[in-house]
Amino acid sequence: MACPLCAAANEDVLLQTDNLRVIAVHDETNAPAFCRVIWQHHVAEMTDLQPAERRELMEAVFRVEAAMRRVFRPAKINLASLGNVVPHLHWHIIARFDNDANFPAPVWLPAVRKPGVVLPQDWPQQIKALL
Repeated sequence: MACPLCAAANEDVLLQTDNLRVIAVHDETNAPAFCRVIWQHHVAEMTDLQPAERRELMEAVFRVEAAMRRVFRPAKINLASLGNVVPHLHWHIIARFDNDANFPAPVWLPAVRKPGVVLPQDWPQQIKALL
């Protein structure tokens, strides 16, 4: 089975290095302000990385979080590294708003309200400029 994170296609890439890429995620209905940091090499766990690689990955996560806080001014940022569905190391960085579809519950649960979040159309470009 091909890994969807190894065989990336049609991604809105905000930053790419030899070891990682940052993408804007546009297909999560309940999370309109969502980025993902993906390790370029197929590993499943943080401890599969060398210490310097772990620092590089987490520094990217922190940079994305800081950029999203600046652009969106959210109520909260959620950070998650799950990998249960796709066992390829990646981090979700999700801006949360008091009026999003699920707040304060996780974005992957069914919506509890109609979302009232309005984002700038060019938010991916704004995040990219800050990275």
